[in-house]
Amino acid sequence: MEEEQIRVVKIIVIGVISWAVTFIITKRIFSSYSFNFSNRLLSTAHATIAVTLATLSVQDWSCPVCPRASKPSPQQMDTMAFSLSYMIYDLICCQFDQVISIDNAVHHFVSILGFVAGLAYQKSGSEIVATLWIAEVSSPFYHLREILKEIGYRDTNINLAADVCFATIFTLARIVCGPFLVYVSLTADNPIFIKAMGSGLQLVSIFWFYKIFGMMRYKLFKKGKSNRKST
Repeated sequence: MEEEQIRVVKIIVIGVISWAVTFIITKRIFSSYSFNFSNRLLSTAHATIAVTLATLSVQDWSCPVCPRASKPSPQQMDTMAFSLSYMIYDLICCQFDQVISIDNAVHHFVSILGFVAGLAYQKSGSEIVATLWIAEVSSPFYHLREILKEIGYRDTNINLAADVCFATIFTLARIVCGPFLVYVSLTADNPIFIKAMGSGLQLVSIFWFYKIFGMMRYKLFKKGKSNRKST
């Protein structure tokens, strides 16, 4: 048990330092671009790796969220520690940006508390990793749409395609699968704190869905209006 805890702490500490160093290097390489651009590159890398690790840590593909309310496997603990290190780095890093997003900060704070609770209680490994998968699977497209804007592809078909992919995957993951995962977490013998964190993340997802729905309605209407003018 003590060896596992030491390994987890090492992953978190080394992870935070590694993310910070990688950001500094990335910012120097892409010095002509914004602070946000470099941070989004790292966010895309984290999301891709986190989804991969979460997928590989599934213990039973006939029931991806099983065993419920169970002790995390070593692979699940490593996955949680890896993403916890990123969330800590990103929460700090975002404070140096020109615009601080309150809803994003709340999301990071709730995620950090969830990971810490799972590692501390030594329970809910399957539910927390499944939550990580659902939360991050749409993130690469979310960041891609902003990266494309900064490199000169704003209001293009490729940027619209990234918007549609992000909105579709977000909706399927967070609004279709998310409530089921919350139900599974609430009905299992999970600590009340972890149940609260899961419910909190779902509420944040619903808030973001409302904003995404408005964005897509505006963009598709704008695109349709532009096509009518060109004809």
